Amino acid sequence: MSTSFYNPECLFCRIVRGEIPATEVYRNEHVMAFRDITPVASQHVLIIPIRHIASLSDLQSEDLDIAGHILLAARKVAEITGVLDSGYRLVFNNGQDALQSVFHIHGHLIGGCKMGWPPFPGDAIIHG
Repeated sequence: MSTSFYNPECLFCRIVRGEIPATEVYRNEHVMAFRDITPVASQHVLIIPIRHIASLSDLQSEDLDIAGHILLAARKVAEITGVLDSGYRLVFNNGQDALQSVFHIHGHLIGGCKMGWPPFPGDAIIHG
């Protein structure tokens, strides 16, 4: 495995272990999903692997399975939160320039509102 299962200094590892409370939306043996404490939309859920992996840049070929589990969990969370049909965005911030604040892979599933594009400052570009 590319990283240890649990990092005792990691906020999200501590949430996985129940040391810090979170509003859980979904969980299986591979991933956990819980509500963001500072939501940007009516539905804002974080999806994380149970096993500690600091960032997308730390993924290795042996992590292919967990990456798939995260994406499948996004579909399940979208269904649970009622945004599967209306649409949602799944955002992964990777590194300091992308404003990753917790270094444990996490996807932000955001939905329940109409969104614009692009989701960052700068010149607008056509996106297909």
